[in-house]
This record gives sequence, structure tokens and C-alpha cells, in this order.
Amino acid sequence: MNLMKQDDQDNTPPSPDRRQLRRDMVARRTALTPASHAAHSAAIVAHLQAALPPPRCVAFCWPIKHEPDVRAVITAWRAAGSRIALPVVVAEAAPLAFREWAEDGELLPDRYGIPTPVSGNWLSPELILLPLNGFDAAGYRLGYGGGFFDRTLAALHPRPLAVGVGFECNRLASIAPEAHDQRLDWLVSEAGAWRIGG
Repeated sequence: MNLMKQDDQDNTPPSPDRRQLRRDMVARRTALTPASHAAHSAAIVAHLQAALPPPRCVAFCWPIKHEPDVRAVITAWRAAGSRIALPVVVAEAAPLAFREWAEDGELLPDRYGIPTPVSGNWLSPELILLPLNGFDAAGYRLGYGGGFFDRTLAALHPRPLAVGVGFECNRLASIAPEAHDQRLDWLVSEAGAWRIGG
């Protein structure tokens, strides 16, 4: 079993080593061929469907920087009755909000260039699919340095199920988690799906 870490947070500037590690993680994914990326993404989708029933409401992140593309599971869960949401940055140091997204709904890039719904109801997801920039076997995730998901998971009550999705090329020995880092509940890669601590 291997897990991930959510290292994104507070106002402390990231260390040069952590910044470089984030760049290295993106470079590893970028080096995947299109065929490998598509095959790994499809395997992750299959593992998600095998491990988790369709949730009432699920939030996912539009894939950027060669992250796994799990939109196929979103389509399947929507067909099974799930409501779908995408995260919205509402303020620089605040938790994310989640806006309902329809497949024909308009998306515009936010301040970070991430496609974001411009309209829709605000929802409270019971499951969040989190992209893994890097991850470790303890269930911690390395993000991009903004701390958004750590703050969000810490603030939401009840806390949604946090399911990390990532490629094995981004697995690390340890993220060296800090006090603010939120542990995942599940880790899913092309190699399988693991319940953290379970």
C-alpha cells in the first residue's frame, strides 16, 4: 500500500528543495508518452470504479500539467446519479468552494489557468478526487504549494472522503509531512487502489 501527501499550505515560502521537487514531479509526468498517459489514466478509472460506489456528490479537478485524466469515471458516476462539482478558488488563503458542473456548462480559466465553472449551485461533496503531484506510502500528497486542499479538508465538516489519484512515476519514499498536511483516505494509481489505514 502506498499513499500520499497534501503539501500545499500556509504563508511560509516553500523551500527551494520543495519547489524543485514539485517541478521534478511534473517533469516525470510530462515524460510519459501520450499512449502511456492514456493507458495509466484508464487503469486509474477502472480501479476507482472497482473500489468505490458512485457517490451522491463528487468533486474532481480538471486535469492540468499532465495529471491523470479521470473524467471517464466522472461521466460514469454522473450516469449513475452522482452530482458533479469542480473546485473554485474564492480567496487566496481560504478553503475552496465547490460549484456544480454540467457537461455542457461553461468553464473559464481561473487565476491559475485551471478551467472553472462560471455558474452553478454550490455543493458539499462527500468525495473529492485529488490529483497527486507527488505522494508517499503514508497517505500524504505533495501539491503545487498553495495549500488549498489542506485548508479545505481541514475546514469541511463532515470531512469528505479524500481520494488521491496519481501515477506511479510520482511515488516518493516520503513527503516528510508537516502539521498542516491532511492525510488521504484512499490512494489510486495505475497499479491499484489502496484504502489508507484500512
